[in-house]
Amino acid sequence: MSEAVSTVTETEPAPTRARKRQSSVLFDAPGPKARMRHNILTLISAIVILAIIYVVIARLDKEGQLQGRLWKPFIKGSTWSDYIFPGIGGTLKAALAGAVLALLFGVVFGLGRMSDHRWVRIPAGAVVEFFRAIPLLILIFFVFSGPPTIANALNREFPQVTAFTALVISLMLYNGSVLAEIFRAGINAVPRGQSEAAYAIGLRKSGVMRLILIPQATTAMMPAIVSQLVVLLKDSALGWIISYEDLLNTGYRQIPTQYGNLIPAAIVIALIYIAMNLALSYLATWLEKRSRRSRKTSAKVLATTPGAGMSGGIMPAP
Repeated sequence: MSEAVSTVTETEPAPTRARKRQSSVLFDAPGPKARMRHNILTLISAIVILAIIYVVIARLDKEGQLQGRLWKPFIKGSTWSDYIFPGIGGTLKAALAGAVLALLFGVVFGLGRMSDHRWVRIPAGAVVEFFRAIPLLILIFFVFSGPPTIANALNREFPQVTAFTALVISLMLYNGSVLAEIFRAGINAVPRGQSEAAYAIGLRKSGVMRLILIPQATTAMMPAIVSQLVVLLKDSALGWIISYEDLLNTGYRQIPTQYGNLIPAAIVIALIYIAMNLALSYLATWLEKRSRRSRKTSAKVLATTPGAGMSGGIMPAP
């Protein structure tokens, strides 16, 4: 009997055996009664969620928030050319500039945290931890109004910081600090034997980092980097606080002021943000697959947990 069981197990595909081993380690496989209970709970949860959605839609319709006239502005070309497209351009411009600077910031300070010199490692770590701990909204306010306020207190002249500059600098400092931890974790995810073998053939640390560790770590870091860039794109919406002309400002503030359609405007703007984030995620997935086909790496892929913004939350994916 045992020989028959082992024969069946050996004839199963390797992915199936791996999934069974993983499930047996993480939790016990549910039996028939447990599966029935899970299906019933899933059905009840779906009914409750659909009921809540129905109640919300019915309430909005009763208040006249979903009338056809409120949606008509979005089928006009002038609405898109005057409000939505300029807002999308402002959002993408700030997000692109912030992403490039944040990546550079993350590389510099991520490598700085790994330096052998304490006078480099300690200040780099202090900068990263400081800007990771500050809420982004407070950082935007400080960058926008802090320097002029300090200059006025000292009776000095200081040019007014533009909304675009304040938003980009804030995105760079906050998200760059998170990316610095991602870069550090990605490089540490490369097995130690890789660097030891490089040192054994006479490479210096800069050569080991440039030729061995960073190329392998880049592939492992890609999912976590893209996840943070999606966060950066959404964080750019905070620019409306300082009146930056982005999609949230033009689409959610100016269009409802013009047409009185707050709820439809919110739905349309939310769908546009979802589409942009999905496009970025799809691009990142394509880049990751392409890089994995062209480069072999032994580093584990990094995954981000919900607390990645504050407590690190970056770990090799299982």
